[in-house]
Amino acid sequence: MMIHMEYYLVVSTIMMFAGIYGFFTRRNTLAILISVELMLNATDINFAVFNRFLFPDGLEGYFFALFSIAISAAETAVAIAIMINIYRNIRSIQVKKLDDMKW
Repeated sequence: MMIHMEYYLVVSTIMMFAGIYGFFTRRNTLAILISVELMLNATDINFAVFNRFLFPDGLEGYFFALFSIAISAAETAVAIAIMINIYRNIRSIQVKKLDDMKW
């Protein structure tokens, strides 16, 4: 029994819009980072799904997804380091308080 492409695309679309909504509505930098990761995972699902259904013998989509996961892991490490530095300086990771970091 094979799952149709539309189901994967619906899940991916829901994940993408949940990430976009979270990015624009959250005030915490960690929640914004999680929203960005949700959007990146939605694109990874699309890479794998389109590869499986359009080019079943190829592995390009899976390699793109794997590369994207590696990039998002590095991006997360840098973002968390920045958040730790912000917390050390102003004792908060709320976006409104980041105006204190201006020179």
